[in-house]
Amino acid sequence: MAIEQRKIPGTDLSVSLLGFGNFTFGVNWWIDITDEDAITIQNQAYDHGVTFFDTAPAYGNWRAEKLMKDTIAYAGRDNLVVSTKFGYDLVSDPGEEGSHRERKQDFSPEAIFAECEKSLEHMGIDCIDLYQAHNVRHHHYNDELLGAMDTLKQQGKIKEWGVALGPAIGWREEGHDGLLKYGAATAQTVYNMYEQDLGKELGEICEHTGKGGVIARVPTNSGILDDEFKSPDHQFPEKDHRKFRDRNWLVYGLQKNEMVRPLAHDLGLNLRQFAMRWLASQPGFVSVEPNILSIDDVKDYAIGCDGTRLPGDVLRQIDDWYQSDFGLGEEAHPCDHKSTFAEGGAVRSQYVAPALETAG
Repeated sequence: MAIEQRKIPGTDLSVSLLGFGNFTFGVNWWIDITDEDAITIQNQAYDHGVTFFDTAPAYGNWRAEKLMKDTIAYAGRDNLVVSTKFGYDLVSDPGEEGSHRERKQDFSPEAIFAECEKSLEHMGIDCIDLYQAHNVRHHHYNDELLGAMDTLKQQGKIKEWGVALGPAIGWREEGHDGLLKYGAATAQTVYNMYEQDLGKELGEICEHTGKGGVIARVPTNSGILDDEFKSPDHQFPEKDHRKFRDRNWLVYGLQKNEMVRPLAHDLGLNLRQFAMRWLASQPGFVSVEPNILSIDDVKDYAIGCDGTRLPGDVLRQIDDWYQSDFGLGEEAHPCDHKSTFAEGGAVRSQYVAPALETAG
């Protein structure tokens, strides 16, 4: 089954609906894997129709980025859309082994240019197709950042730039303004059936302006829609980042699954395939990056990424359930969104209509 290719509006880039974020190979939060095995999975993903690969220096302090070199050579440079990121100062703050803390950022032009050169060298390429500001904060948007992006474009070292929002879900203003005011070609965010709001807003911006696209990460709600967990009492290993999630995410996520499962079954899909197809049906959406740990994952996710949309009545049912927290009560509401501007640094998860009248 062929994976759909989608053009990012306003650019010359076409990306596979199923993207490959190789962050899973940078650190051991998901899997312990050798470089050789990681590269083999990446190469096999290309063989199965994945053409969009997304990495970053911050994933294992350049490990994930370096893993791309052999895959780019294997596929041929012109056959891939290659994305990496910028913004973390890994030289002065490399972090600690196994730590989940966020590290020092540096979005100065000098740091950006130096990081770009290092990324190009690591991957053995002359130009990065999509260069994403990694976990950008609102105060980073300034003339220097925008000027650096223009310079790199003029030098032929990047084609487009975008914003990657995180590490936790949220940062609404950064996403809205990146697309509406500052010319970002993409916005990457946590986006899935059980955490919809920000992704929906960003998609509406892209659809309204006819420019840009949304890239989804955490598309299976941190493994819930992969059917990874069988009990609300599941215990997470020490290195597993999901140990930081509110327990209600697991307790009520499993209950939501049992409501959605019959809809997926009627379409001949498992939950993760249904989750991919739901995202593929959303406005402004261009690519999804699930956690790929094996070639079997690629084959499974690809079934939901052939471009087929869910039927209208199914989409309406999911929307109705989401608006009512699946009828499970307030404790089943999605987790708070992180915010640069809110007192306390977070706001209740909810849809906020973007200021589309400012577009253009």
